[in-house]
Amino acid sequence: MSEKAPKPSPPSAPYGVMAEFASPADLMRAAERLRSRGYKNIEAYSPFPIHGIDKVLGHAGSKVPWIVLMGAVTGGLSGLALQWWTSAVSYPIRVGGKPYFSIPAFVPITFELGVLFSAFAAILGMLALNKLPQPYHPVFNHSRFRFVSDDKFFLAVESGDPMFNAERAERDLKDAGGLNIEVVPA
Repeated sequence: MSEKAPKPSPPSAPYGVMAEFASPADLMRAAERLRSRGYKNIEAYSPFPIHGIDKVLGHAGSKVPWIVLMGAVTGGLSGLALQWWTSAVSYPIRVGGKPYFSIPAFVPITFELGVLFSAFAAILGMLALNKLPQPYHPVFNHSRFRFVSDDKFFLAVESGDPMFNAERAERDLKDAGGLNIEVVPA
C-alpha cells in the first residue's frame, strides 16, 4: 500500500488591499477617486463618523428605521391585543359602566409596549445588520490597523469587487495618497 502525499491547498484569496490615510479629508478624496475609477466594494474605517462618507462609498440608506417601525407596530398591536383579551374576553368586568374594550384606557400600555418593542428592535436590528458580535475580521491583519481607534483612517478595496486586482488596487491607493498599503489576508 502506497501512501499519497497530501495535496497542497491553493492559496486563499486575500480579503483585499488596505491603505492608511492621515486625515478624514484625505480619506474622502481617496474614496471619491476610487469610486470614480469604478471600484464598488470599498470600505472606510475611522475613529469617528465622517459626514458624507456613506454617500461617497455608495452605501444605501439604513434599514434600521424600518426595523424600528416594525417593532413599534408589533409592540403596540400586541399591547392592544393583550388588553382586549384580558378585559373583554378572558375576564370581562364592567367598571363604572365603561365598555369592555375601551380604547382611551388602553392607550398608555399600547404606547409603552410600542416604545419597548421598538427599542429592542433597534438594538437587535443594528447588531444583526452590523454582523455583531464579530470577534475577528480580516482587517485586523493590517499591521497598523490598531491605530484606527486613535487617530488613523483606513480605506480597503475588498476582493469581492468586480474590478479587484491586488496590484492595480495597490497602485490606485498609492495614487490616491495612501500610506502603509498592504494586501490583507482573509
